[in-house]
Amino acid sequence: MKIGIFSDTYFPQLNGVATSIRTLATALEARGHNVYIFTPSDPRCYEGYDTLHVHRLPSIPVRFVRDYRAGYVFSPFLAKKIIDLNLDIIHTQTEFCLGALGRFISTTQGIPLIHTYHTMYEDYVHYIGGGHIISKEMARDFSGIYCNSATAVIAPTRKTEQLLKSYGVTKPISVIPTGINTSNFRKDKFSPEEILELRATLGLEADTPVIISIGRIAKEKSIDVVIAALPKLIEKLPDLKMVIVGEGNEIENLGKFAESIGVGDHVMFTGGKPWDEIGKYYQLGNVFCSASVSETQGLTFAEAMAAGVPVVAKKDECIENIITNNATGMLFESDEELPDLLYRVLTDKHLSARLSRASVEAMEALSVEAFADSVENLYQDILNSGDHPRKIAVPALPLVMGVKAVKGITKIPRRLVRHTHQKVAEQFSISKEK
Repeated sequence: MKIGIFSDTYFPQLNGVATSIRTLATALEARGHNVYIFTPSDPRCYEGYDTLHVHRLPSIPVRFVRDYRAGYVFSPFLAKKIIDLNLDIIHTQTEFCLGALGRFISTTQGIPLIHTYHTMYEDYVHYIGGGHIISKEMARDFSGIYCNSATAVIAPTRKTEQLLKSYGVTKPISVIPTGINTSNFRKDKFSPEEILELRATLGLEADTPVIISIGRIAKEKSIDVVIAALPKLIEKLPDLKMVIVGEGNEIENLGKFAESIGVGDHVMFTGGKPWDEIGKYYQLGNVFCSASVSETQGLTFAEAMAAGVPVVAKKDECIENIITNNATGMLFESDEELPDLLYRVLTDKHLSARLSRASVEAMEALSVEAFADSVENLYQDILNSGDHPRKIAVPALPLVMGVKAVKGITKIPRRLVRHTHQKVAEQFSISKEK
């Protein structure tokens, strides 16, 4: 099969969507399929950065989401290049610029469109005008409309499936959890000396108790809840550190919050790290902690468990399939419970070891092979069914989005908005060898 994956986010951005895409694309390529990933360009990429068939479109930074970029040049030239690939399946992973492009190709060429719903946008409306421009109801309506334009929808969890049904989604929904390549995170992949060296570079002693947090640093991730638990915890464990790995809008606010409650010296932000180093950063932690309830699956929980790091998490439906309280992790419902629960996991060596063993075993069942099998079977079932969208002739895609619209959401100078087809040709090249 020739599969086109369209996403507004991909590496070097660190998030669950990027991880899911790379995991799926790598597994499908290994099975002999041709997978093409279409995503915005990123200035942090260098020659040879992408190991898969990644095609990066001209992009611009988005003002209200740090380190996020939007593709903006969608020309007839670009559309023709993609159409000439003769894709069998289009798989969109996001709903915006690249999601719209994938939907356009699907609509005009009659190619089945599968959409994976990764993000509960009603929890993200605060990014635009503080939530005063786009309401939660509007976000729900938008999600429902987009999903109903697809041939079929993938939901990572039952929670997401029920959410989509409440939005009025009537298209078939398959619950397919993203698989985890546990080999990237296993403790035995890293020598004790490597971990000690990494600790030393961060000013951590070998025996410093560490709470680790990895992922996008954003308001909806509720990292402030974990920081708020530190004062009480530090009374008992004065050497405790919280290491936060990732990038995002909330770094400055969280730093100020930590200072305001007197734990600034105990909270460390490392910034984003390359994907191939993330497994080592999990090993810094004596416990992984998250209070987020805005996940659709929560891949960082699964990665921490694969790394053998005990997990403390806020109870939520999105992680019910991987975390069983007091078996594969520890769950809390009230924020007031968190300091004592963290103290217990950090100081009870028998509990910590038991959670570590059980979590590693649980993650072996969430395999990449099972993930790829399920998605591949869905693709094949749809192709075999002949359930292809009817081709609809629409006007050619505009060269760029409106100048005023671009200026309203980005930092891009007006002159750079007026790129030509030649600019697209320079930055976008697709080989038809496969």
